[in-house]
Amino acid sequence: MALNATIHKIELSLADMDAHRYADYSLTVAQHPSETNERVMVRVLAWAMVAQDGLAFGRGLSTDEDPDLQVMDLTGAMQLAVLTGLPEEKLVRQFCGRARQVNIFAFGGARLEVWWRRTRAGLNKLDNLTVWTLPTAQTEELAGLLDRTVRLSVSIQDGEFLFSSDKGAVTVRPELSKSASRG
Repeated sequence: MALNATIHKIELSLADMDAHRYADYSLTVAQHPSETNERVMVRVLAWAMVAQDGLAFGRGLSTDEDPDLQVMDLTGAMQLAVLTGLPEEKLVRQFCGRARQVNIFAFGGARLEVWWRRTRAGLNKLDNLTVWTLPTAQTEELAGLLDRTVRLSVSIQDGEFLFSSDKGAVTVRPELSKSASRG
């Protein structure tokens, strides 16, 4: 018997002082049975960081054809692809060929350092790729805010994310590991 996805209803109130973007979003996030709460919340963090018109969740873990988040233009061309975790270099290259801009939000503890050492040279050649790395302790703490239904407030200032809910507050400081040379 196949396991079903867990559906999370997230009311996200975003105050991004860095980008002067203020909005409220009603997100429905499907959590694949093999997906951790940490990964779900990293996807929410990525949403907050790249929030824009047309942003949508992809099919994520169920297919390599879709990124975790994406923006498509009216012609169906991919403008933005967002990947989370530690994606294979081949997959990143495919998305860099399909999308105008690609962002990776990398996390994964000790495996993160190994992944970055292994892929850095190849990824640095991709002009439309930006890589953010997320500290493990912070993403693990962020996972503790997830519920089936949750109201999250996210304030972004000076590159620092403050997530708060009824369960408490968590600060996340993404580190820019590679910046796109064109966007």
